[in-house]
Amino acid sequence: MIARIWKGSVRLGDKAAYHAYMQQTGLPEYQACKGNRGVTLLCREYDGRAEFTFITLWDSLEAIKEFAGPAYEDAVYYPEDKKFLLEMEPKVFHYQVLEQV
Repeated sequence: MIARIWKGSVRLGDKAAYHAYMQQTGLPEYQACKGNRGVTLLCREYDGRAEFTFITLWDSLEAIKEFAGPAYEDAVYYPEDKKFLLEMEPKVFHYQVLEQV
């Protein structure tokens, strides 16, 4: 199993709106993908920002490529992300899941 991790920050005042936007776009899309084994969405507040961390679990790199395309290490963004995100991180991180209890 592979974990795909992406982080992005929004203004603290946009936290609820961005979360709602992700509930309408990213979360359902991840969950509908063949080979997706789950999504965890984390958020922390600091320095006037809300930092979101998405951890998606996948059966394989092939499943990730079906979602993200051949440049699977590139972040996948949605049309309104530019409206919310303070920076557009170009890359995501992938980790082999060794244990999940």
